[in-house]
Amino acid sequence: MEQYDTTCTTDPFARSIDAFETLTRTLSGAPAAGWTHAELEEHLETEGREVLRLLLQDHLDLRALREEREARDPGSIRPTGPEGRPRPWLETGHSRRLACLFGHVRVTRVAHRGPGVSNHHLADEMLSLPAGRHSMGLRRLAVTEAVRGSFDQAHAAVGRRCGRVLGKRRLAELVTEAAVDIDGFYRARIPMPCSRDMPLVIQADGKGVVMRPEVLREATRRAAVKAAAQGRRGRLAPGEKPNRKRMATVVCVFDTRPAPRRPHDVIGPPEGRSGDRTRRPGPKAENKWLTASLVRPPEQVITDAFGQAQARDPHHHRPWIVLVDGARHQLDLIHAEATRRGADIHVLIDFVHVSEYVWAAAHAFHKPGSREAEAWTADRLTAILAGHAARVAGELLARAGQAGLTSSGREAVTACHRYLTGHLDQLRYDTALAKGWPIATGAIEGACRHLIADRLDITGARWGLHGAESVLRLRAVTSNGDLDAYLAYHAAREHERLYPTPDQATFSLTA
Repeated sequence: MEQYDTTCTTDPFARSIDAFETLTRTLSGAPAAGWTHAELEEHLETEGREVLRLLLQDHLDLRALREEREARDPGSIRPTGPEGRPRPWLETGHSRRLACLFGHVRVTRVAHRGPGVSNHHLADEMLSLPAGRHSMGLRRLAVTEAVRGSFDQAHAAVGRRCGRVLGKRRLAELVTEAAVDIDGFYRARIPMPCSRDMPLVIQADGKGVVMRPEVLREATRRAAVKAAAQGRRGRLAPGEKPNRKRMATVVCVFDTRPAPRRPHDVIGPPEGRSGDRTRRPGPKAENKWLTASLVRPPEQVITDAFGQAQARDPHHHRPWIVLVDGARHQLDLIHAEATRRGADIHVLIDFVHVSEYVWAAAHAFHKPGSREAEAWTADRLTAILAGHAARVAGELLARAGQAGLTSSGREAVTACHRYLTGHLDQLRYDTALAKGWPIATGAIEGACRHLIADRLDITGARWGLHGAESVLRLRAVTSNGDLDAYLAYHAAREHERLYPTPDQATFSLTA
């Protein structure tokens, strides 16, 4: 792009004004009179973007001219650098390129110099220019598009709007760079206060992401190498894993209003509900906060969840409800963190997870899909909701001994019995329903689908560790409704890192 001399024009915006007048002459001319609205839109999209680019370029050139005049003023104060050392000399004509939402522009500024120190550009700090070539507006657009769809789709979307200003590889790097301040952002935020009557709910789950072989966890990588050494097979054995995924830990914290229910509000009778008793709705999630990670261990992610809960209820006045799927390692981490914080938690197993075991046992006694299997399952689940899980588990074994089941059927019944008896202290659904607490992990299941399945699990995706982690965490920020606030916080932190001041240690940014 050729520079032009603004000192030779009476109006510093003459070039952009000329471009605008050219555009209006085109639109008022005879050829444009025959264009369709689609052709008009296409022309305005291209030429209008060029007008905006020239406006930005003219403004930057005007600022450069003013800065040079002020710097040459004998009475002007010579600046000091971030380390506090003076810059007594100046040199004009230093320029750098900037890729922005409208295309490429050039920023010309004065370099303030001194012996034994690096050049200092006041204009860079005034404009808060990034370290690289791409503007913050372009980075914001790249992040918004990349967390929504694939990198190919994001690259195409940026190209349609801005022209050829950004490569695909650089786009992925910008997304990774944009995620560096998420932890600091949430540490600085103060959650909205809540009544002590509103339960505080924590949910946790895991979801696998297909990764490149070199970034798999060590145990998974060894299993993949062992499977490859055995030779290629056309089909995996039953229950065998392909050893391509790395588990992400996903947690959510939310407030909810108590919604007392009865067992029959959750499990309807097989013959259908009558109109005599209206079904009471369950509790709804409010102020939901999500986070997830592929890099950090599960204990750290669970610590983050408890940290968010602690920020919402620092004195533990509210009931803390923890809903999980029953994985023993996960339960151990939750109890350890609760003990460390002195929090009294109520742990419940996801009722939908329990129902899957009961359905499997029902199919050992009755034909799958039959009315008998449905009625049998409804009776047992209703009893579990009423607080009789131990009795249901005992009846299962007693009936299995009398029914002469097949080996597979007996295995399903034994698994259900083992699951119920192993988690009796987490099956207090009678208490939960009476107090209006949630009993299912729908919020975290939906989060796993939204955060991971809808983006990281798209067909053909094989992720590197840092790219997957950045997209995952930025999707969580987006789901929390905090993306705009976070990007503003990130821009402020970037400015602080790029343009430090000698007294910077005396203050800190907040969200």
